[in-house]
Amino acid sequence: MIGGLVEIAEEGRHLSLFRGFLKVSMDGSEIGRVPLDDIHTLLISAHGTSISTNLMTELAERKAMVVTLGRNWHPKTITLPLNAHYQGAGILQDQIALSVPRAKRLWQQVVVDKIGNQAKILRWHNGDVIKVRELEILMGRVRSGDPDNMEAQAARHYWPGLMGSDFRRDTAGGDINGYLNYGYAILRAATARAVVSAGLTPALGIHHKNKYNSFALVDDLMEPYRPLVDNLVRQMSDRGDTLSSLGPEEKRALAAVLQYDLPGQKGMSPLVNCLHTLAQSFVTCLTDKTKKLTFAPLPDRQELFQ
Repeated sequence: MIGGLVEIAEEGRHLSLFRGFLKVSMDGSEIGRVPLDDIHTLLISAHGTSISTNLMTELAERKAMVVTLGRNWHPKTITLPLNAHYQGAGILQDQIALSVPRAKRLWQQVVVDKIGNQAKILRWHNGDVIKVRELEILMGRVRSGDPDNMEAQAARHYWPGLMGSDFRRDTAGGDINGYLNYGYAILRAATARAVVSAGLTPALGIHHKNKYNSFALVDDLMEPYRPLVDNLVRQMSDRGDTLSSLGPEEKRALAAVLQYDLPGQKGMSPLVNCLHTLAQSFVTCLTDKTKKLTFAPLPDRQELFQ
């Protein structure tokens, strides 16, 4: 367990409820317990795992996410607690009423913040100064709704600068891509929990609109924080890790992204808490057109981040 995240990575485990604990059993024998109140995400990457409905219900009561991973560590399912917020119905109406121009302006802020964070990550790793400058220029060119797709243009500078000229981002790929998928799955689960805890309906995004995606808003709001996962993977590569076998130590290192302290309105706070602040700021933005999304900024120098 790392900072509220529990992963079931070994096959044949049965998960059940026991007096306020998640109990893990194998062949009828208990092998471990975790207090339910300490869990914000249950990540299941092993095959043959079974889970009791009583446990699922108690996790939902605590607004904890249950995530299953498929091939190459790509998330396949995320549970959605239905009783996450007492004003859920009213907030849903506000989401439905969100105007297209307002949604475009919010997406503009998301893209600007994401590209800005990508530039900082490159600078942390002494990346090509030309690529860093290109990202900063693109950040200033993002218009409402990002009609020029500056996000994609930034990616063409960012990924080669961070991971090398031969790297290609592929959600179905292995090696570095598998590490990124795993880190993003953790970030997505934590963002989903923050979204539903704020009373928001995650299927109603501000930019992502795929009718098969029930977590469009989650995918919108997590974008600026993806570079934090990228940074971790790059650090692992710099240490000489092969990035070919995603084992317990590597997973533990990636899960630690949620515990990174970032500056907020009330001082330093771990990313997992900053996500809740972000989700609540979106609720405010639904009814107050003068408000902006609250993203915790990354420091300009990596040593301030460690």
